[in-house]
Amino acid sequence: MKRNRFGARDRLSREAAELQRLANGLSESSSKIEDSYWEELLAGVVDGLLNNGGEEDLSAALERLFDKNPRAHDELADIIESRAESFRFESGGKTYDVLLFAAPLLAWSRFSIASGTLPESLLRDLSVQLGAHVFARDARIALVNYLFSPDQLPRAYCDTQHLTRKLGTAALRGTHVAIDTGCMAETNRFLSDARYLIGAITVPARAPLFRWHENDGDKDVALKDWQRQGGANLESLLTGCAWELQLPNAYHAACRDTDRQSRPYSLRASVAFLQTALGIEASDIRAFVGPCYDDREVEEYRVGLGPLSGEEVYHGIVWPLLGNEDENSDIAGEIETLLRETGVKEVLFLDHRFPMEFCDDCSAPMFPNAEGELVHAQMPEDTASHAGPTLLH
Repeated sequence: MKRNRFGARDRLSREAAELQRLANGLSESSSKIEDSYWEELLAGVVDGLLNNGGEEDLSAALERLFDKNPRAHDELADIIESRAESFRFESGGKTYDVLLFAAPLLAWSRFSIASGTLPESLLRDLSVQLGAHVFARDARIALVNYLFSPDQLPRAYCDTQHLTRKLGTAALRGTHVAIDTGCMAETNRFLSDARYLIGAITVPARAPLFRWHENDGDKDVALKDWQRQGGANLESLLTGCAWELQLPNAYHAACRDTDRQSRPYSLRASVAFLQTALGIEASDIRAFVGPCYDDREVEEYRVGLGPLSGEEVYHGIVWPLLGNEDENSDIAGEIETLLRETGVKEVLFLDHRFPMEFCDDCSAPMFPNAEGELVHAQMPEDTASHAGPTLLH
């Protein structure tokens, strides 16, 4: 997931100021031993804030560093994420490491993409496949009994840490974790979207975490085996969907990787959707690509897909900029390459500074057309009632 900027108070608290000081020190470190010194001090302050619900202090320090010292911001963000998604504890005279993980999948459908509570039998089957193909032999696994949409993932660092600790102790006991779904955000319906299986592993301290950490393990093989065996377990949930399992990984890294992977996946899904809904070839589709700006910075590219002739836009894709990407990144070239790989031959790049414009009635994003205007995507009348959702997450 992209690291977001947070609203910060005008004056930093003592804890937030200390985080800023330590992160600056770490960013200026010149040796590994000095790194360890600053990291240990930072971890102590971060742990205290996570344990005491100090989300505002964490956010305020990140916000201040984002503008003043981007390198220190990234160092602090790495420490916070690490302390939120992992910890070490003792039980029965032994020491264990715990890591929160996400197992993502990308899917698209003209109908709804499943999310929600998972039965105990499916959790057992999935944990067996994860243990066999993804995680190290000594790993004990606990899963949350829910398939999350992106809007339902824990975002606050304190909430993430709480879930990590709950799952870590459950893994040691050999149980899974049921969550209260009463206050869960509603899943919006999109043509293409991600879903996440969330869990934690508990391993003996300093032992391998993943299968590819072991001498006979291989990352590519682990992914293929998980896609084949884990996919068979999930098939009944994803009826009517095209979908693709991603490699499970540490929680924050997996979410960020999925954010990136979802962009090309969504673009390919959109072309396939139009081919299926309209009964046409990809070569019959024309793409219009334009950057959208918020104030002075480009925030995303929007891609309108329509017929070879005319001004209509049948469908649209939002391609957000992530991480360090900016207007100097070759996003347009990447989009063009992907479109041509799908079979779209006519790609029109519009040299405009489009605003971040949305429909006043339904709040859907507007997409560029052949005339360089932002318009509402609209399927032809004879197919609109059967086409399903026309937005991408």
